[in-house]
Amino acid sequence: MTDTTAPAARFELAQVNLARLKFPLDSPELKGFVDQLDPVNADADAAEGFVWRLQSEGGDATDIAVFGDEWLIVNMSVWRDLESLKEFMYTGRHREALTRRREWFERAAEAMVTLWWVPAGHRPTVAEAEARLLHLRTHGPSPYAFTFRTLFPPQGAQPLLGEVPEGLGCSV
Repeated sequence: MTDTTAPAARFELAQVNLARLKFPLDSPELKGFVDQLDPVNADADAAEGFVWRLQSEGGDATDIAVFGDEWLIVNMSVWRDLESLKEFMYTGRHREALTRRREWFERAAEAMVTLWWVPAGHRPTVAEAEARLLHLRTHGPSPYAFTFRTLFPPQGAQPLLGEVPEGLGCSV
């Protein structure tokens, strides 16, 4: 299998995921989600391979607009490599939150998650993430924007088939 870790001095892995809320953030129905935000973000901040995450002055990104839709929330972060991101996503509190996502978020008919390699030190903008996600939706996985199921190494070589725990990943 081809190595999907990024050379530390050259590339880091950016990820964005969006979710469409079923209820307002301050509703009782979303209390379980909102109560997990700080602990899950703290876990991310302390995770091996974590580099950066998008956040407002409130400490999370729930009030940052994406696609001009107030019902969409965004999570965007940068990681040293794919393995670090996967370790965080599919273990601990974050995995527990993933298993409950249908309680809080609408089921999406289109891709809501994308990954892409960035030069080390680059911090992507929301506009950049929107462009990458739209590209994935239009053209499918490519070195420009890909998924956990179809991975590309930093050099843009042939795609690799990824493994995602059943029921926790995207279908693309």
